[in-house]
Amino acid sequence: MESSAAVRSRSTTKYYGDVVALDGVDLDIPLGQVHGLVGPNGAGKTTLLGLLLGLSVADRGTLEILGSPVRRVLGTPGGVSGFLDGPGLYPSLTARQNLAALAALRGHGAHVTREVEDALEQVGLSDVADDRPRGFSLGMRQRLGLAAALLARPRLLVLDEPSNGLDPAAKRHIHGLLGELAAGGAAVVVSSHHMDDVAALCSEVTLLSNGRVVFSGPVEKLAAESGRLDYRVVTSDPAVARRVVGETPGLELVSAPGGVRAEDDVVVARGPVSAVDELVVRLVGAGVAVRGLGPTVTPLEAAFLALTESGSTLAPLGGPR
Repeated sequence: MESSAAVRSRSTTKYYGDVVALDGVDLDIPLGQVHGLVGPNGAGKTTLLGLLLGLSVADRGTLEILGSPVRRVLGTPGGVSGFLDGPGLYPSLTARQNLAALAALRGHGAHVTREVEDALEQVGLSDVADDRPRGFSLGMRQRLGLAAALLARPRLLVLDEPSNGLDPAAKRHIHGLLGELAAGGAAVVVSSHHMDDVAALCSEVTLLSNGRVVFSGPVEKLAAESGRLDYRVVTSDPAVARRVVGETPGLELVSAPGGVRAEDDVVVARGPVSAVDELVVRLVGAGVAVRGLGPTVTPLEAAFLALTESGSTLAPLGGPR
């Protein structure tokens, strides 16, 4: 019976000399999902991605990819493609020639031309197919790297910061493409420092800190762990708004926390979302118009900061899979 898991890791540990890069990582990533991998610099994300791509092997523990145990030999597992630290490209070849060379190495045979054209179209690079990547922007090189990965028709696609250098339109296009791949049954693992990308793209996320998993589960569950947030409130009467904040149970008035510019017409309130809901009701009751309301950082980013700074650990909904 074919496994429904793209990745299954148990107590996976990786050392570099005396440095513990991964420390007993347990992780399950099913097929048909875009899974985010996040964490501060040095958390172990790159090391884990390298294991998935066969660029290195674990020192302890077990790792299964697409139902097959990973042996202690280097080499990309079958059905897996992607890139780490940016795609490797031939700068003197055109975009089309880069893909054709890779397709030929993979033995695509008579269908190589059609597959190359399809890959270029998927990532929106058909118009520059005859240009050389040495003149490409960062975002265009990222898209060409993704096209190269798609040539393998992967069941597990591993991408390191795929949104780097993308303008908003290109980012939306690539997000849509990755979502389609997951809907078609592939697993996509995306490493990113951009919490807005993770929230928009991923259904589940794994948060690493100091080589350990501190959370793995639905994005909504992680965002809900942020608890008390700072909310930026713009109203028609800031003076009354400050008074109402002070009178609302569960809220406290904050004076321009980090990252928020002090403004005369802005009130910053700290508390849970239920208290903020009550604040809106009270402001309207006091005849104050609410012109803007939102957290100073996203709930996902707040949870990320809280967990990585405290070192605490959360279990996913339903416990370990």
